[in-house]
Amino acid sequence: MHEQYKSAMELVSAAFEIAGVACIVGGFLFALWRAVPLAASHRGKAAYDAMRSIFGRSVLLGLEVLVAADLIRTVAVDPTLDNLYVLGLLVLIRTFLSWSLDVELEGVWPWRKRAVGLRDSDGP
Repeated sequence: MHEQYKSAMELVSAAFEIAGVACIVGGFLFALWRAVPLAASHRGKAAYDAMRSIFGRSVLLGLEVLVAADLIRTVAVDPTLDNLYVLGLLVLIRTFLSWSLDVELEGVWPWRKRAVGLRDSDGP
């Protein structure tokens, strides 16, 4: 029974990893699809802004899904102290990347959005 549970959780974790990568790759392709017509019509700044905004948000979403995959793997599959340390380090790195991308896209710290009148779904 325990081995079946472990195998199932490994599959769930792998599915989350695939979904995270799919978010990033799919977001890149969608951003490209939106930016190419703008670039073709000589609207380079609009193309760049669309590409940057759409792809940046897909990277943020992909990072969140990859953190979920790591969390599932560490807690449900192999809950050792070493894996917990690795999970903590991965979460710190991905959180830093997420915050950096969010600040880059929004131009304001996440906790300052309300003060400057932005909602979570607003952007440039």
